[in-house]
Amino acid sequence: MAHTENQQHSGFSVFGLFSAIGSSIYSALARLAEARSRTDQIQFLQSLSDEELRKRGLSRDRIVQHVFAGSIW
Repeated sequence: MAHTENQQHSGFSVFGLFSAIGSSIYSALARLAEARSRTDQIQFLQSLSDEELRKRGLSRDRIVQHVFAGSIW
């Protein structure tokens, strides 16, 4: 009777570690860029006059809600 043994390596992978770190850094930078873009948009809209906001269908107290509409927290 033959006896076979399968060994599976479920240990540490340097490539997997670097891949996970790289993916995490990329995700963080993407979130930072999106947050910066939203901040810039809020600042731009706040710099407009009430008349210019009205023409865009906005009021000053709804700027933040408008900029973040559709985003998921």
